[in-house]
Amino acid sequence: MKLSRPARRATLIVHVIGAACWLGLTLGLVALALTAITTDASAAVEASVRSMKVFADWLVLPLALVTLVSGLVLSLGTQWGLARHRWVYTKFWLTLATTLASAFALRPGVDESAATVSAGNPVTDTAGLIAGPLISLSAYLFMTVLSVLKPWGLTRRGQKQRASAHKRVDAGDVRQTA
Repeated sequence: MKLSRPARRATLIVHVIGAACWLGLTLGLVALALTAITTDASAAVEASVRSMKVFADWLVLPLALVTLVSGLVLSLGTQWGLARHRWVYTKFWLTLATTLASAFALRPGVDESAATVSAGNPVTDTAGLIAGPLISLSAYLFMTVLSVLKPWGLTRRGQKQRASAHKRVDAGDVRQTA
C-alpha cells in the first residue's frame, strides 16, 4: 500500500514535528537535570526535578508514540519500506528502543527523584537523573543524521526485492524475433 502524495506529506510533517519536539524536549530534560545536579539551592533542585516530572509524565510518551507511529506509516507507505534500507530499519529499532526506555526507565527514574525531592531529601542518584536524557539525546541526534544522510544502502531483503523487480521487468520485455 502506497500513501497518496497529500497523505505522505501530512504524515511526514507530523513525523518531523514529533521528532523535533521529542529532541527539543530531551534537550530540555538535559538542561533541567544539569541544573538539579550542579546547583546548591534546594529550591532550584526541587523546581528542576518537578519540571522534569511534568515533562516526563505528560510529553515524552505522546511524542515518542507520535514519532514511532508516523515513522512506521511512512516506512510502510512509501518506497523506503521498513526493512528495505538499513537506515530506515536502524531508525525504527532505535525509535522503538528509546520509546520503551522512556516508558520503563526514564519516567520511573524521574518519578523516583521527584518523590525524593518532595520528601525534602537531596537527589541521591545524580548519574541516573542525567543518564537517561543524555542517552536519549544521543540516539535522537544519531537518528536525525541517519534521516539526512540515508547511509548504508539496501538490506538483503531490499536487494532481493530489487533483483526480483528487475527480473520481472526483463522477463516482460522479451520479444519474438522472426
